[in-house]
Parts: sequence; C-alpha cells; structure tokens
Amino acid sequence: MLATHYAPEGHRKEFALEVAQVSHFYGEGEARKQVLFDNDLVVRPGEIVIIRGSSGSGKTTLLTLMGTLRRVQQGELKLLGEPLHTADASQLVELRRQIGFIFQAHNLFGSLTAQENVRMALELQHDGSTRNEQNHRCDEMLRAVGMGERIHYKPKGLSGGQKQRVAVARGLVHNPRVVLADEPTAALDAESGQQVVGLFQKLARESKVAVVIVTHDDRISHAADRIVKVDLGRIVRDTRLSEAARIGEMLSRCSVFDGVTIRTLTDVAEVMLAEEFPAGTRVIRQGDVGDRFYLIRDGQVNVHVDGKTEPVAKLGPGEFFGEAALITGKPRNAHVDATTDLVLYSLDKAAFQRAMSERATLDEEVRNTVFNR
Repeated sequence: MLATHYAPEGHRKEFALEVAQVSHFYGEGEARKQVLFDNDLVVRPGEIVIIRGSSGSGKTTLLTLMGTLRRVQQGELKLLGEPLHTADASQLVELRRQIGFIFQAHNLFGSLTAQENVRMALELQHDGSTRNEQNHRCDEMLRAVGMGERIHYKPKGLSGGQKQRVAVARGLVHNPRVVLADEPTAALDAESGQQVVGLFQKLARESKVAVVIVTHDDRISHAADRIVKVDLGRIVRDTRLSEAARIGEMLSRCSVFDGVTIRTLTDVAEVMLAEEFPAGTRVIRQGDVGDRFYLIRDGQVNVHVDGKTEPVAKLGPGEFFGEAALITGKPRNAHVDATTDLVLYSLDKAAFQRAMSERATLDEEVRNTVFNR
C-alpha cells in the first residue's frame, strides 16, 4: 500500500465504512452519465475523514451512497459490516438509525422549535426513552453547539448559521456510530465552526464514531485524520496526515536528500510504499540489481557483507539503506536482514532518481546565483 495510507492498526479488519470498486451513473439510455469510477475507500471507527474536490467531482454522490440515500449500482459498499448493495428496505431503515446526517441545506421544519427539530432524530430511534429524557438530551446537544439560549426558537427566528447548528445537533443527538456531513461549517463563523469540529473530535476520540465530512472549509482541516481528494469521479488521493508528516520528517533527516526541497520531499512521500517484513526476512541480497530505496519506519535490520561474520551496520527507525546501488548503478554491495518485525517505506528507482535530479538542479541554481552576484 501507499505509505501515506499506512496505519499501525491496519491489520485490524474492523471498518465503519468499506467502499469497493463503486461506480455510479445518473440518467438513462443515451442521457446516462457516469459520475463515479471504481472507487475504493475504508473508514475505521474513530477516524475523521475529510473529502475534498471541486464542484461536480462526485464527492457528495459518494457521501450519499455511504449514507444509504442512493442505491449502490455497481461495486460493493458496507456500513458497519452490513452490505448496502444487497440490503433490503427494512435493513436500510435499521442502518440509517446508526447514522448521523448533517446536510448543507439544514432542512429544518419551520413549525417546530429548535428542540423539537432535534428531538425528531430521537423519536425515530424507538429506544424507549421518555419525552422528558429526550428533551434533556436535545437541550444538552443544543447547548454543546452554542444554541442554549435559542432552544425554543423556531427557524424563522434564527440566522443561517444558527439553523445549521441546530441541524448539527439533530445529526448528533442520537449517538450515531457514523456521522456523514456535507459542508457542516460552511455557514458558520470561525468560533461556531471550531465548536462543531470539537464535537466531531470528541465523538471520534471518546466514542469511536467514524466521521466523514465533505467540505471546502480549510479552517477545519486540522481536525482530519485523513484527507481524501476526489477528481472527476475518482479518488485520486487518500492521505493519512499523521503518516505523511512522519514520512516527511524522516525524509528531511536523511542525508541522501540534503538539498532537496520540501515540495519534492512531499511528492516523494506520496509515492512511497509501506511494506511489512517478518523477522528473519532478507530484504536485500548482495549482488542483486538495486531497484528500491528503503527507509525504516519500525524495527531493526543488520547489514552483512559476504566474507564477514559480524554485521557491518545495525540500523533502526529513521535510518535508510539501498541508496548506493541506485546512485552508482552497481549491484547491491551488502545483504540486509530483518532482525525484528519490520515496517519499511520504500521508493522505486525512478522516483529516487527524480528527487536526486531535483537536488542537482537546485545546487546548480544556487551556485549560478552566488557566482553571478
């Protein structure tokens, strides 16, 4: 897998959402138009995933498919382990009770107060709670989104941002296991937006709620665990931010990349692969053709040379190997063996050489600039 997708808990097969080869079409006959193309995505409990993309890219269609608001036409989609592509109407109703929907259009009922609008989400749960208990939960959630003083206001007495906060409260009040939000902060000022994002973070952290947000709002990007980019109906990028930062930091400390710009290191990070090797694996064999550069994420390796009984080097997290053969074009000059279970980031020869070429170009530009002053 791509290194920026890697998660230490990735071997766990517990997913809140699983999208596999999902495509979608609008219209019929000659007017039929494909808007999603073979998309794959998984979201784990407790993750906050932000989906970005230009208008018409297909991101909202993907969100509505996840939320059972559209039928899966092609591919497979599972929500909380249940397949949506084969679910009948009654199964879909039960699954919807475990989802918190927050729409860009707040869809409040004008004849109902903020409390009553929020309470509708609880009345659909059939959990046996009393009206007083429901009202108490609604009031708590409205206070949590900064609407404590307008609990009994009807929508006509609320601003656009206040209506949106009521919609957020309605989407969260029933303790959903998955939250799907379409531009939830677009109508909110900075303070209210951060208040809502704080709620999402609390739900994800404390209750392991999976949160998927479609947004153009850069103010909330700090809350994301992953950022997914959709372009022309395809997921073109899926970046786990903590992993991308870790890779970038490690690359910046590698002497072999001295002089390479941050932009190039970012590009390098996005094409690296994450590979796992059990203890005892020979990762590199002396005499083989060099085809990859390796950076150690976790674990330890020993470097051996034929004819010597002791390792010539022992390497651990943050250290690298495999660059000599890529730079010189000669065969591998040593064996590299995993002494523990190992996680490596690796980079193919072409991408490595592109980074080296960028460094050489930068060095030449600096020298010419200094020389010509």
